[in-house]
This record gives sequence, structure tokens and C-alpha cells, in this order.
Amino acid sequence: MRRAAIYVRVSTDEQTVANQERELRDVAARAGWDIVEVYADHGISGAKGRDKRPAFDKLCKDAARRRFDVVMSWSVDRLGRSLQDLVGFLADLHALKVDLFLQQQGIDTTTPAGKALFQLLGVFAEFERSMIRDRTKAGLARAVAQGKSLGRPKTDAKTERAIRDALAVGGEGMHKIARRLGVGTGTVQRIRAEMAAAA
Repeated sequence: MRRAAIYVRVSTDEQTVANQERELRDVAARAGWDIVEVYADHGISGAKGRDKRPAFDKLCKDAARRRFDVVMSWSVDRLGRSLQDLVGFLADLHALKVDLFLQQQGIDTTTPAGKALFQLLGVFAEFERSMIRDRTKAGLARAVAQGKSLGRPKTDAKTERAIRDALAVGGEGMHKIARRLGVGTGTVQRIRAEMAAAA
């Protein structure tokens, strides 16, 4: 018997999850699935991240622990409103070999057609990642072509001298020197390493 988890959510406290839960319980009963837990977020927008939705967060953790074989939800917008978060969640389920059932969209990845949808979502997610990489590379190339220098701004010679002097005198820690001269501790570490190599 397949173990099912039900996830229900409403955006306001005035709304109820009862209808969503009842419909999903009926589906589970017809399919012969055993409901192991109902995860419910009340009065929480689907636009909020996983960290702001305690029941959804617990669902994700329990999926990783393989507490169930299929996640049931009334509609895709109950799971989330951000496409990026949604695709990430679906990819996680797919990797864990946990199926998904969405009542309103008629999506059921326990069927061959539903599994094909999971594969398509993975393709789209990878396509999106490659597009982001390409846009980032193009942006960097354009910045270099326009004469802009990439990376952190260079430390001016006067500040470098002050750091070297402070390190030579001693008595101050790297964090204190960095704070006093308005630079990162990495800059102080770099200069200290250069001084040590030259010594």
C-alpha cells in the first residue's frame, strides 16, 4: 500500500482547509493509499518561502526521510506561487522518488503520463539554469568590453601602507586593523601573507 502525505494551505485565517482535505482523502481512499499525515499551513501566503511555512518545511524534511511515497495537494498554487521554488520542490521530490498528486491540475506522477511531466519539468529547470549562466557570462563580457574592472575594488596604496605599518608594529589583531582602516579582513590577511613571503 502506498503511503500518502496531504498538504493543504490557506492564505487567511478566515479560510478553511477542510474542503481541500476532504477531497484529497476521498482520492486517497479510492486509490487505496494510506494517509500518514496531513500537513496544514493556516493564514500563510504561498509566496512565502519554505522557512516561513512550518508545515511545508516539515513536509519537505519528512519527504527526505522517506516517510511517504506520494505528496497530495489540492492545487499547484497550494504548494507555492514562485515558479523557481516550485520547480525546485518538484525536482527534490523526483530525486527522492516521491510522487506528486495535484487534484485541480489532474497531475498524478504515479502514472506514466505524470512521470513524463516530471521529466519535462527537469528539462525546463536545467534550461533555466543554463540561460542564467549564459546571461551572467554575457553581462561580465560586456562589462569587460566597456572597460569596467571586475571583482573587488583595489585597495589604494595609502591604505595598504597603513595596513603594513600596523602589522609591522603589532599589538592589533587583523579584525581590529580591518575595522579601523575600513577594509575587509581578507585584505589584511593578503598583505600579511605578502609580508611573510617577502621576509
